[in-house]
Amino acid sequence: MAKTLDDLLAKDAIIESITRLFVGTDTRNWEMVRAALAPRLHVDMTSLTGGEPAEMTGAELAAAWEEGLRPLQAVHHQAGNFLVSVHGDGASVVCYGTATHYRPTRSGRNVRTFVGSYDFALVRLEGNWRISSFRFNLKYLDGNLTLEQEP
Repeated sequence: MAKTLDDLLAKDAIIESITRLFVGTDTRNWEMVRAALAPRLHVDMTSLTGGEPAEMTGAELAAAWEEGLRPLQAVHHQAGNFLVSVHGDGASVVCYGTATHYRPTRSGRNVRTFVGSYDFALVRLEGNWRISSFRFNLKYLDGNLTLEQEP
């Protein structure tokens, strides 16, 4: 029973770390975002942006998101269908995710929506679960694809 309780507590903390990444991004609380990330991490957004996966610090990723999301009035992430596998001080998670970006434009085309799934790896560092790797797997993108450029 103790192992099962430990696993449940770990799974809850792991999902909370991922949730803090998304809530921190939506509220532009970049300290919360950095706290959810390992000091160095592997980031793969190639299904959305092309290019190559990158290795970077949590601070670099938070700074890039802060800059990239600055023109938007609102950002909203929603995650669910978490499948968590804990293995010692490491974990892997698959979940669904959507993100909606909002910015009022003259054209009235104010929203862009991303739908897909995530593959996360986390490590337990000093008692806290931190994201060490994630890949976004785009299923589809809808709405205003040039939201930031429109007047």
